[in-house]
Amino acid sequence: MIIKDLIEIINYYFISRIILKSFKEFIIIILYKKRKKDYSLLGSYRLITFKNILVKILKKYIANIISKAVEKYRLLF
Repeated sequence: MIIKDLIEIINYYFISRIILKSFKEFIIIILYKKRKKDYSLLGSYRLITFKNILVKILKKYIANIISKAVEKYRLLF
């Protein structure tokens, strides 16, 4: 049931060519790397990026559509 609703929402955004602002937003967390001598250097930190979950679902949906089309029309053979 949820999948059908998500597909309808995704199709609506494709048809109307709307890209939500939240699709472009990420959360970035900065962590210290252990045992670094100088924390004034950028290499002393690790960045972790979290994407919007709807963007991940959208990418998976698009990848499945492309994969089916490739198989159906034998585009890579």
